[in-house]
Amino acid sequence: MSGSWSKLQKALSFRQPKSPPENASSDAKSPPSTRPSSAASSSTFSRFTRSFSSTSRSSKRTCAICLGSMKAGNGQAIFTAECAHSFHFSCIANSVKHGNYLCPICRCKWKEIPLMSSFSTDVNTNNAGRTRVSPLEDNYLDNIPRVPPPVSLPLPEPLHFSDDEHLPSITVDQTPSPSTVHPETAVLKAFPEYSAVAASGSMSRFAVLVGVRAPPLADDVRHQERAPIDLVTVLDISGSMAGSKLTLLKQAVCFVIDNLGPSDRLSIVTFSSGAQRNFPLRRMTEQGRREAALAVNAISANGGTNIVEGLKKGVRVLEERRERNPVASIVLLSDGRDTYNGDNANQRRSPRNCRSSNATSDASGGTFSFIETVGTVQDAFAMCIGGLLSVVVQELKLTVRSASRGVEIGSIPSGRYASEISEQGKQGVINIGNLYADEEKEFLVYLSVPSAEIEQGATKTSLLQITCSYKNTTSEEMVSVEGETVEIRRPPVLSPTDVVISREVDRQINRLAVAETIAEAQQLAEMGNLEAAQAALTNRRATLLSSVSAQAGDALCSWLDMELTEVRERMVSRERYEQTGRAYVLSGLSSHSWQRATTRGDTTSQILLQGGSSSNSGATMYETPSMVSMISKSQNLSLVNRAEQVLRPNKSCNLPPPPS
Repeated sequence: MSGSWSKLQKALSFRQPKSPPENASSDAKSPPSTRPSSAASSSTFSRFTRSFSSTSRSSKRTCAICLGSMKAGNGQAIFTAECAHSFHFSCIANSVKHGNYLCPICRCKWKEIPLMSSFSTDVNTNNAGRTRVSPLEDNYLDNIPRVPPPVSLPLPEPLHFSDDEHLPSITVDQTPSPSTVHPETAVLKAFPEYSAVAASGSMSRFAVLVGVRAPPLADDVRHQERAPIDLVTVLDISGSMAGSKLTLLKQAVCFVIDNLGPSDRLSIVTFSSGAQRNFPLRRMTEQGRREAALAVNAISANGGTNIVEGLKKGVRVLEERRERNPVASIVLLSDGRDTYNGDNANQRRSPRNCRSSNATSDASGGTFSFIETVGTVQDAFAMCIGGLLSVVVQELKLTVRSASRGVEIGSIPSGRYASEISEQGKQGVINIGNLYADEEKEFLVYLSVPSAEIEQGATKTSLLQITCSYKNTTSEEMVSVEGETVEIRRPPVLSPTDVVISREVDRQINRLAVAETIAEAQQLAEMGNLEAAQAALTNRRATLLSSVSAQAGDALCSWLDMELTEVRERMVSRERYEQTGRAYVLSGLSSHSWQRATTRGDTTSQILLQGGSSSNSGATMYETPSMVSMISKSQNLSLVNRAEQVLRPNKSCNLPPPPS
């Protein structure tokens, strides 16, 4: 697990823009910061990787922090710095409050620092609606003391986040439960591409589908059977999240709090122009849940969007904790407009700049979700924790070995999972890691099959031996499971049924081909060739619909058909692709590469309340029963509270009373 956070830190470091020139910082010393971590980070991550001219019309019309308009007469004070760059006064004051004393555009160190004062007369506004805070031109210092008034700073943070609450002591229950007396294990399966190969024939690329399915959670002992989690929520509270976004975000986080158990621990990190740990890593006991809800309700939105600083602080919470639960995860939620780091800083008007977020999630072994409608934030959180709160398998390794002479493993397309082929094609290993309850992973293993030894009267050829090993999260013991040997018949002459491809293998070939085509279309769309992108999607859909598994009415193929159609519709124009298409595609590719459910748009993972099944528009084949159950719970709660939320939109959330 520590390796994942190291990968994430490395990915974040690659996104740092170049440091400003030395002559830009040698004029004056920056004022001392009350929060060293924020001050250090602000000098490392610049808002823009290049300076903009003060005569730029766009920079004068747009606040570089919140991206809002700075037209005169909008009722907002404008701060013009000594370097001639202008910002909303509230935005730049909030940025300074977090320890940022450099101009977000040109990185110039300011001699006059804009601070939010409690005296409204301290800021002189001219008739153009612009505010200047300059002792050389205004009487600013004549109206306030030489020492700046105190700024309302967040609560001080410790130098190291080693203040996590201790894990509960483990007590051994002497009464065995049915699940511990007869524990269920992971289930292995395998299907050859064809049931037979002619004895005199050979194949250089023969596919075998191998799969593993995690054991389920027993309904009577769900908390005992799953691994407790350390969860860090990293939340965007910039100015663009104000209003209904923040209200629904608070409700979603409180839904998470309500569904964590007393052995789970939660920490809350927020970010705008800087980052702050609002709530330490605490157990979600009754008292812990109350205090976490209070921390959530105290959040307000203001300032810019510094996603990198928020992620760095979230990683620190997990890396510096004294004790560790078996499962750890970071859940980041943002509207995707990073105004401080990397390419996002230069693309101030980009409505959905999601490529860096997707790359970060990939680097840390996570998935990327796209929430198109703010009203589905809670459902997206529900699906996420539905999986995280059902981890039953850890450190899973799937091993395949050649079972006959001449049978060699050629390749294993494993998506984002690391795989290795060794012993000159005799063995292949796929490192899967954690599995949620009832979660299933399927992989194609491509082999070379030699001709049969007819002189010895061989009628079958053994292809693969399949095994897996993993750690049981309940007992923390290593478990080994051995599957059946994969065999094919070797008749002298093939019958018509022998040349019909296995539906299980065919559907997996279709899934990989569709994902590859969508990735190809995405690259074409990025180059502006939407016509070629749509043509590729159309051709792949035709091939999919003519396949054996699709003709047989396979559910996965039906879903892949809808996915291709949806992606094509979101590439109908450049504007549509920029607005929603890119994020939708990246979320889908993330889902396919990890074979794990993600939220896509506003139609993904909408679970029908009647019957608990997935709707046609959102079923993703990767959803587990625990995810479906948690989403259904979220949607039931939303229906119950909808009227109350309309009548009392107080931007707060309440936890239900503890069970009696």
